[in-house]
Amino acid sequence: MMLVTSAAWFETSLAAARGTTNVRDYLQAFHAADSALNLCARSVIAAASAQSGAPTPVAAGEPTHWKLAAAFEAGAVTPVAQWPGSLRAPQCLIEAWRLATRADARAYLLTSRGFGRVSESQVWLQMELVIDGQKIERHWRRVAARPF
Repeated sequence: MMLVTSAAWFETSLAAARGTTNVRDYLQAFHAADSALNLCARSVIAAASAQSGAPTPVAAGEPTHWKLAAAFEAGAVTPVAQWPGSLRAPQCLIEAWRLATRADARAYLLTSRGFGRVSESQVWLQMELVIDGQKIERHWRRVAARPF
């Protein structure tokens, strides 16, 4: 009876340790993606305020390059060289787009990807950034599933 009880407690301890490791990896990836998203938003805002109204090529509908592996890897920037404890540095893709209802506003879709200790632990975050004169709007959303 003591052997069976010990074995059950051992299995419970292993399951709890695996769960803790998974949560740690998720949080690691989330914070990496969130930081990359904030750094990219700062760089877009700084570039937009320095830009003198020169038109930039934009997509008519919501951008979809973030859903394609080759396009994301080719266009993504790495705002920090390395994220402590992560497999890879977080990445961010900046895509300009035109809002149908607000022609004068500049809109950007920022997509970031953060990693945990293994490649399977990824978190994807997005922010819709709208710059309309001196007014800046941030609309944050989490991508529920990896696009590729």
